[in-house]
Order: sequence, then structure tokens, then C-alpha cells
Amino acid sequence: MQTKSNGKAAFYALCAFAIFATHDVFVKILGADYSSFQIVFFNVVFGLPLVTLIMMQDAKPGTLLPVHPIWSAIRTVATMLAGLLAFHAFSVLPLAQVYSILFAMPLMITVLAIPILGERVGFHRWMAVFVGLIGVMIVLRPDSVDLQLGHLAALGAALSGAMASVIVRKIGQEERLVVLMIYPMIVTFICMGIALQFHYEPMPLADMRISFLIAVLGLIATFFVIAAYRMGEAAIVAPMQYSQIIWASLFGYFLFGETMDQSTIIGAGVIIASGLYIVLREAGASASEHTPVLRARSRFEMGGGLRVGAMIRAIRLRK
Repeated sequence: MQTKSNGKAAFYALCAFAIFATHDVFVKILGADYSSFQIVFFNVVFGLPLVTLIMMQDAKPGTLLPVHPIWSAIRTVATMLAGLLAFHAFSVLPLAQVYSILFAMPLMITVLAIPILGERVGFHRWMAVFVGLIGVMIVLRPDSVDLQLGHLAALGAALSGAMASVIVRKIGQEERLVVLMIYPMIVTFICMGIALQFHYEPMPLADMRISFLIAVLGLIATFFVIAAYRMGEAAIVAPMQYSQIIWASLFGYFLFGETMDQSTIIGAGVIIASGLYIVLREAGASASEHTPVLRARSRFEMGGGLRVGAMIRAIRLRK
């Protein structure tokens, strides 16, 4: 049995989320000139060959028909929306502000786990969710700042990503890896391809290379996350995602001239604190068998991305 090394796991996780932050910088760069539909489309196009190599490792017998077609369909739509909305938010909002809103995803996972997983949420976690939502309101400042489509997109991305993650927790043990990965990619490819008829802009070779780089960075970051979860405990690895706010602040300031205002700093702190409380609560001895937040191993589900938990399971099956 492999010995857990939480120090190495934390290091790999920090590397993973630094790469993810770099990934989002390139999304923001392309978002200045291209629609989110086009960016997501090429992310799927370049990501499909890479993901196919992963799906070939799924030796589980069966067909490509999902065992749970309704839940799979809902997850497919949620996954596609999460990627599209997140890419749009990164394109039009400051990086730190987007991350602050996306950090509310563990709170939404906790709430969605009640009807979908039959999870029982106690008083302490309900209070953490309530406090986290206050943090979201502090970031958004609806009373003093006009809410933009980007703010709604970030919230929608967090909600869609939470929905996809909880559904995977519900059906992931019974569905094949290839089924979990191929349907969101195909549906995203078709839907984004249709949308491109109305939103396409000619893309020079240099920007096409950036699109390819986005897909590659996503793959590399995913493998770092896999390594982290294989080496260490989920309660150690999961909080590392909040390091992205540091990278967002640095990249935003030096590359895009963005600064974090007081509301974003305070709101992000409240959201992160509530999210950490939920993670630590689930890691405790009194946690339920579901632990939906700790089981949601990917940053957020995306139509062109990889699902970390499924890939970890596939690697274990090869041993």
C-alpha cells in the first residue's frame, strides 16, 4: 500500500492550480478578441485527441450507452454550461473576482448534495453555506455596482460545475470512464459548432497556438491534480485550490492592470473561510459517507476538460 505524503501532495496541488491559473490567463487573452463559443469549441477540438488517449485506458466492458441516461444528460448540459460560462466570465471580469465567485462552488455542492445524494447537512455546514453566500454578496455588491453578464456567468459556472460534480458522485461508480468523458465533449463540440455560425472570427495561427496551449495546460494541470490526490489526503489537497486567488491577483495586476478592491478581498476571504470549514468538517470523523465536496476532485467541470476522479479510478484499474 502506497504511503501518503501530504507534503508532496500539497506541492503537486499548488503546481496544478498555478497551471490552471495560467490556463485562465490565456483564456482571458483570447476572450478579448473571440467569443466564448469559439474558445470552448477549439478547446474541445484540441483536447479531444489528448482525452482519447485517456479514454483508451477504460477496459471496462460495455457499450457507450449510459447506465443512467437522464442523470448523464443533465450532467452533460451542466458540464457544457460550466465551461462556456466560466470562459465568458474570465474574458470580461477581473481574474480575482471570477475566482472569488467560483470558490462558492463547494457551498453549492453541499446544498445540491441534499436532493441528489440524500446528504444530511447539519447546522454547522448550513451556517458555513450561509456565511459563504454572504461573501458572494460582498464580492458582487449588488447595491453599489451594476451587475454585468459576466457576474451572472461566473455564478452560473459555479452552479453548473457543482451540479456536474454532484451527479458524477451519484453515478460515477456505475458509468464507464469513456461515457463520462465522451458525451460532454461531443455535445459541446456540436453546440459550439452551431453557435460559431453566428460568432466566428477568423483566428490567425498565433491565436490557434494559444488555443492548443490552453488544452495542453488543462491536461498537464489535471495530471498534477491526479498525482496530488494519489499521494495525499483529500482534506490536504482540496484547500490548495484557493491558491488560485494569489495567482489571479499577480497575473491580473502585472498582465491586465487589475487590482483587487476591498469588497473582493473581504468577500473572497469569507468565501474561502466557509469553504475551508466545509472541507475540514467533511474530513472529520463525523462526516457522512458521501463527502460530496472532497469527492469533487476537479476544479470545475468543463466540456472540453478531464474529470480527475474518473481518471484516478481508471489508473487504479490498470494496476
